[in-house]
Amino acid sequence: MEARATVRQVRISPFKSRQVLSLIRGKRADEALMTLRNTPKKAARIIEKVLRSAVANAEHNYGMDVDRLVVVEAFADQGPSMKRWRPVSMGRVHGYKHRTSHITVVVAER
Repeated sequence: MEARATVRQVRISPFKSRQVLSLIRGKRADEALMTLRNTPKKAARIIEKVLRSAVANAEHNYGMDVDRLVVVEAFADQGPSMKRWRPVSMGRVHGYKHRTSHITVVVAER
């Protein structure tokens, strides 16, 4: 049995999220939380909240033992991109995208 938590449309690119998610995949939940607390990235704060939510879901919804939880899946999919424009010289504009991501963390007992 596994419990999951998802956060959608977070204002951080999936590439940056995946860099942090690769640090916690396969680790015990308490080790993963310690790793995220000591990671100096914006994505680490967001992923820490999602992991805490997955652990809470496992404990309260499925009655799993928190000390035996392991992060079995952690992935980030691309969400909708917000298209924005920056004015530049001679009346032109350059387009850029604010990327968003959907982050999912799945924990299970081992």
